[in-house]
Amino acid sequence: MNPPHLRAAQVADAAALAEFGARTFSDTFAADNDPQDMAAYLASAYTPERLAEELSDPWIVTLVAEHEGALVAYAQVGRGHAPECVTGDEPVELRRFYVEKEWHGSGLAAGMLGEAMRAAAYLGGRTFWLGVWEHNPRAMKFYTKHGFTDVGSHVFQLGSDAQTDRIMARALPPEVLQ
Repeated sequence: MNPPHLRAAQVADAAALAEFGARTFSDTFAADNDPQDMAAYLASAYTPERLAEELSDPWIVTLVAEHEGALVAYAQVGRGHAPECVTGDEPVELRRFYVEKEWHGSGLAAGMLGEAMRAAAYLGGRTFWLGVWEHNPRAMKFYTKHGFTDVGSHVFQLGSDAQTDRIMARALPPEVLQ
């Protein structure tokens, strides 16, 4: 199988990213959440208009991986407010990170994470952080394997449900800061 092609997303990708993000988020979390809360969140977080705004923001970098013309993964990093528990210099957030299930275990996620770290450095970051749902041990294990540590928590609002995200952070490695 040919490896996926990685590239920076463009505003023209907004509709495809909205569909992909909503589908992969739902595939991952719908079984463990109230359908109304899930629908409310998806309707606000994954509209083509919202994605187009994000893709137009100079402080956000969105990366996509495509295989044979199909979107198979995307990552989004951005500058902005970090929770107080993120104490490192110049924090940049991994805002979204989605990989199609059939690509899990293929090395694609690790490669995308490396590219996301380079994007964080491009945005002037020195510390990389993210929020991960406390009931997602697979993701926490992946991030721990890649040097992130649990530094605290914050509330993630899924519709009317205030959930707890663990905050994980790490210093960007020297090789991406060069």
